[in-house]
Amino acid sequence: MRIPAWTEDELVLAGALVVRNGWRELRTGDPEVQELSELLRSLPLHTAQARALPGFRSPDSVSRKTTDFMTNHSAYAGKATRCGRPTLLMIQAFTEREAEMCQAAVAIAESISSGELHLIPPQPDEVDETGVTAVEGRLLVRRALSRERDPSLRARKIEHVRRQGLPLQCEICAFDFAHTYGELGNGYIEVHHVTPLHVSGVRETRLDDLACLCANCHRMCHRSRPGESWRTPAALRELMRKPAEATAH
Repeated sequence: MRIPAWTEDELVLAGALVVRNGWRELRTGDPEVQELSELLRSLPLHTAQARALPGFRSPDSVSRKTTDFMTNHSAYAGKATRCGRPTLLMIQAFTEREAEMCQAAVAIAESISSGELHLIPPQPDEVDETGVTAVEGRLLVRRALSRERDPSLRARKIEHVRRQGLPLQCEICAFDFAHTYGELGNGYIEVHHVTPLHVSGVRETRLDDLACLCANCHRMCHRSRPGESWRTPAALRELMRKPAEATAH
């Protein structure tokens, strides 16, 4: 059995370490490398058999990954080490969205240390049909999806909408389950965090943090593509408007 390739979550943590070090590599004996090695070994991402392999996320391998980040950064003048596309995409993400990506690393580390992420089972949609996961990491998607599926949170959001006298329909495309499916669809809608939890911070979810969405729009808000992991309802509405405008012209 071979040591598994680095996941997005692991790359987020390694990238944040390099950024904190001024985009410089860290050596094997560095205490922060030793600490990250221990953290990576504890992530609920790989099988027990993989984690037991000699050299799995060892300090040596962590140090080598920090070298990949340093030498493949645009500001590095020397020869770049060879690394895979996921590492290059992560370097791009940290270059373009440094503060947000560092916050994602903090959210992963805090959720692991608190034990929260060990208690959340894998969610069906944390990896899409193409095998792509969010550049911020699968574990953060897992946590977001788990919270969005909390029945009590969804019920509170629906009650909030009804008390305002608003129709229970998708806030992006206006799809109404009851109008389409009759009694079967009455009272049904999905809820979505407008801003990902690693951006908004770890705090109690407020009803204003949630949007009511149909299943299609909800999936499109979560769908990952290279370098882009999520989009707000407003951003998705804009994406939908562009094809319509092109057709009109």
